[in-house]
Amino acid sequence: MSDGILAQDHGKWSEITLNRPERLNAFNDAMHAALRTEIEAARDRGTRAILLTGAGRGFCAGQDLGDRDPAKMDGPPDLSKTILTWYAPLIRLIRSLEFPVVCAVNGVAAGAGANIALACDIVLAAEGAKFIQSFAKVGLVPDAGGSFSLTHLLGEARAKALALTATPLSAAQAAEWGLIWKALPNEALMDEARALTAGLADGPTLGLGLTKMAIQAAATNTMDQQLDLEAQYQKTCGESPDYAEGVAAFLAKRAPKFTGRKP
Repeated sequence: MSDGILAQDHGKWSEITLNRPERLNAFNDAMHAALRTEIEAARDRGTRAILLTGAGRGFCAGQDLGDRDPAKMDGPPDLSKTILTWYAPLIRLIRSLEFPVVCAVNGVAAGAGANIALACDIVLAAEGAKFIQSFAKVGLVPDAGGSFSLTHLLGEARAKALALTATPLSAAQAAEWGLIWKALPNEALMDEARALTAGLADGPTLGLGLTKMAIQAAATNTMDQQLDLEAQYQKTCGESPDYAEGVAAFLAKRAPKFTGRKP
């Protein structure tokens, strides 16, 4: 696909690359539309996992501010329109996918670029990567779910400090704080990310998808609500071919062959 997105279909899983390296993969409208189209196409053809990464030396610098420059416009831009048209639907789409989304942050992830990464289910980053809440540098507030993700992953104190100062956070520090899962040597990032995504795609993706949904729901549910949700999801999983296959494989001491099919 053109318009700043590359996509590879590996059968059970898909690799999607942000591909405007000359702009550090900053988003324009065409790239937004192409990314959403490719994610939706992968979902609709039965993809069981997605790997999202960036081309060149950066993951994503967020919004291309050249497209939102007040000096080039008749008046101030309506940035809520940008969020509601592009970023909010993208974050909702990623979090609604009923299978894992892995993000391999290959370089700088700034502004909305950082927060798109944080919306994914498992985030790996190259040791040379940095996460920057750069909004404060241009008088804006964190968007693309950043105010939610930072607060829930790090707590209010660290979320405020990162957002108010725009201090770059190294991949190693992000992993130590629990913002991402793992920091890896630059040269090892993509091999491990691809192996992880392929392994997830071979797994019991019905159960993995419901695990994702249950953990996301826990951010706002009470314990009682979460216990009820677990029972509901476990009923679905228990009736699935993957559970029957998993038990059979365990008892026979062989590798399972999961399909991800619903009951």
